[in-house]
Amino acid sequence: MTLSLYSLLGRSSGYATWQIVPERDMIDLSGYTTGDFRRGASTLKEIAWWAVRALFFQTPIPWPSSLRVALLRLFGAKVGEGVVIRSHVNITFPWRFSAGDHVWLGEEVLILSLALVTIESNCCISQRAFLCTGSHDFSSPAFSLLTAPITIREGSWVAAAAFIALGVQVGPGSMVAAGSIVLANVPPRVIVRGNPAAVVKEL
Repeated sequence: MTLSLYSLLGRSSGYATWQIVPERDMIDLSGYTTGDFRRGASTLKEIAWWAVRALFFQTPIPWPSSLRVALLRLFGAKVGEGVVIRSHVNITFPWRFSAGDHVWLGEEVLILSLALVTIESNCCISQRAFLCTGSHDFSSPAFSLLTAPITIREGSWVAAAAFIALGVQVGPGSMVAAGSIVLANVPPRVIVRGNPAAVVKEL
């Protein structure tokens, strides 16, 4: 046995776990595959989305949010009313994105929607926050792809430059402080802060 530490995010719990694993070969990316992962749309649809994203989302041009919302819906997203989407927002696969009413997405928000990302009503996702539904199994020589959904419950705030890992659920009425790294579920009505994020205040 060799003392090999790695962080593996659980599909359901969202917790980071540290494990001792048997000695193994180093990662060989030439053997990498995505396993049973499916992109969820045809190649033509994905290319069309790349073009739309470049022209209307990842640009400093202040296109109206209503236009961006209409385009997201056209590509399969479920988006409510009163949603605000600022410039340089990057949503990987809109057909795996859902937002309720009066959701705000700040400048340079990145949503890697390899699995479903759900943002419920009256949530704010601030500048440069990263919602990441994908990771890799570092214990596997094939560096296997891991995916799990993210849910941001109603009335929550993910502040600037926060990272939300795959499988995480942020409870209703909670705040993730700026720059925090969230690897586990956040309870309702709390403030979490730090790396890894921990509860610092109940609301």
